[in-house]
Amino acid sequence: FIGPDHILFVVGLLLLGGSDVDPSLYSGRSHPSITGTDADDDRFEIGLTHAALADKVPLLAICRGVQVLNVALGGTLLAHIPEVNGVGDHGRPGKANGATENSVKLEPDSLLAQTMSAERVVCSCHHHQALDRLGDGMRVTARADDGVVEGVEVDGAWALAVQWHPEDTAGADPAQQRLFDALVTRARARS
Repeated sequence: FIGPDHILFVVGLLLLGGSDVDPSLYSGRSHPSITGTDADDDRFEIGLTHAALADKVPLLAICRGVQVLNVALGGTLLAHIPEVNGVGDHGRPGKANGATENSVKLEPDSLLAQTMSAERVVCSCHHHQALDRLGDGMRVTARADDGVVEGVEVDGAWALAVQWHPEDTAGADPAQQRLFDALVTRARARS
């Protein structure tokens, strides 16, 4: 799916955290806090996301990854959640010791809750943006206590997408580790 002269077989896709998604790709507004954007990288990851979903490739999206997934499916982002009334601290991305722990409630019937074997988890967050309008075929499966969307799934796909950073605490928290284990298990089943 890379191009006509290249064939790539992917058994699983992990979309990682990183810089902000370029607001022009979701008709968003610019904000002074938006940094490190690269529309070419964003378009590449959006293309990978479309290809993975079309090919039913298992997908785990983390932080920026959930934002890329949402934008790929036509959704939008909140530019800077610290300015949204009632939203608590979700950390400071890119800053040393910038993470904060938030309690997140999972929808009991969700793939996310089943995978993590939990309905409430404590998560390491460091994001200043969040999902606003959901993309096509997406549903919210996790929220922080302040209402910020922290997890989504895509209808008809094996896709786990979380706004937090499970890699920060997976070594000590089996629920977080299960996200990675599940992706590996699903990917192996495809190979």
